[in-house]
Amino acid sequence: MADGRRSFPTMRLVLLALVAGALAGAVAVYVRENHLGNAAQPQIAAASANDAACTAKADEARKIGASATGQVAALLPADPPQSLKDLAFEGPDGQPMTLGDRAGKTLLINLWATWCAPCRAEMPALDALQQEKGSDSFEVVAINVDTGDASKPQKFLEETGVKNLALYREPTLALFDSVKKRGLALGLPVTMLVDGEGCLLGFMNGPAEWSSEDAKRLIDAALAG
Repeated sequence: MADGRRSFPTMRLVLLALVAGALAGAVAVYVRENHLGNAAQPQIAAASANDAACTAKADEARKIGASATGQVAALLPADPPQSLKDLAFEGPDGQPMTLGDRAGKTLLINLWATWCAPCRAEMPALDALQQEKGSDSFEVVAINVDTGDASKPQKFLEETGVKNLALYREPTLALFDSVKKRGLALGLPVTMLVDGEGCLLGFMNGPAEWSSEDAKRLIDAALAG
């Protein structure tokens, strides 16, 4: 009987310890989630401020749409303009970057893949546009979205005679999925015209003759602001 009486408090202590552990775990989860939530607030606020600043550029986007004629007539004005600063990918050096890292430059963002026949068809024209118009204020940023390593897209650029475009990559499809969720992409290629503040002004699905005079006038209009 004495042994039985001693075992009772022991079991009760075990149960109390389990309950205490569960409560501690719950508190830890609450603290973690509360901390993450607080940390996320500045990011959400910054994104909202960026989008608000871009939305105010509706007139500029409409002017870009009106400048898209002839060979680039398929480019649509952003309605409304939105911030793309947070779009993430890898730079030519393989390091992570975002469009925000190219602040101050007007960008023609082109998403492409090696298995995309229209991408192959328009790549030389994008290369020619970069050769003629590339500067401290403008760049063609062609981002490959193939999964895997860089060997296949690098070979693709060599085969198509590309010499002026840097190899930007996003091998997880997260970037393409983000652009699709924004309602900007139906497939590949997709091209987006972004101003120096990271605001989307216009976008196009499908290939275009980017080395044409029509394309150059469009870029000039974007640079003129």
